[in-house]
Amino acid sequence: MRQIVLDTETTGLDVGQGHRIIEIGCIEMLNRRQTGRHFHRYLNPDRDIDAGAQAVHGISRTQLEREPRFAEIAAELLEFIDGAELIIHNAPFDVGFLDAELLLLPGDRRTVGAMCAVLDTLALARAMHPGQRNSLDALCKRYQVDNSRRELHGALLDARILADVYLAMTGGQSSLALAEVSVPVGETGHGRLRTGRSTAALKVISVADAELAAHEKMLDLIAKSSGGDCVWRSGS
Repeated sequence: MRQIVLDTETTGLDVGQGHRIIEIGCIEMLNRRQTGRHFHRYLNPDRDIDAGAQAVHGISRTQLEREPRFAEIAAELLEFIDGAELIIHNAPFDVGFLDAELLLLPGDRRTVGAMCAVLDTLALARAMHPGQRNSLDALCKRYQVDNSRRELHGALLDARILADVYLAMTGGQSSLALAEVSVPVGETGHGRLRTGRSTAALKVISVADAELAAHEKMLDLIAKSSGGDCVWRSGS
């Protein structure tokens, strides 16, 4: 399975007010392993950046004056993500901005949801940890992922951190069943947004003979103390 962990930084929070993407960071994974391939661009938004947004990511409009515009990098970005499953924290936000940028391009209308499956790690985290804080920083603390370099938000850095968080979240046993729901994933389109576990194959760890023997000894003890009513015995 090919997956792309994606993050963006923007001029503001509301795409409906004409805010634009100023940074895109993508990390490629194949079969749950990072390949080393990535896509990273800063973009000239042709508009001012809200003070609140700049306080989060530290990027000023002056820094972006010589950077390309979205239209100049769109083909390369779409080629990189096409057909992959996108892993995004708070996916409706990023996909909404990407769809808005795609809508400005000439030619046929395109949406992220039409090109890629989307897995929202925020929705996944809320399902796994209801009532708890599920920001990326909170998940880093919960899953012991190093985010010490994250003094400011940055698309590529956050994508790298999210990749580690996602692998930690989905790497062990869980009672959470795979769920898939139809939800808006952008201002201009809808798609299938996965909120459950990945279908990628997980590493299988074999049990040693000594561990099996110890397990059987414990089952013998349970069977004896319960009068033979041990539900873990095969055929019980």
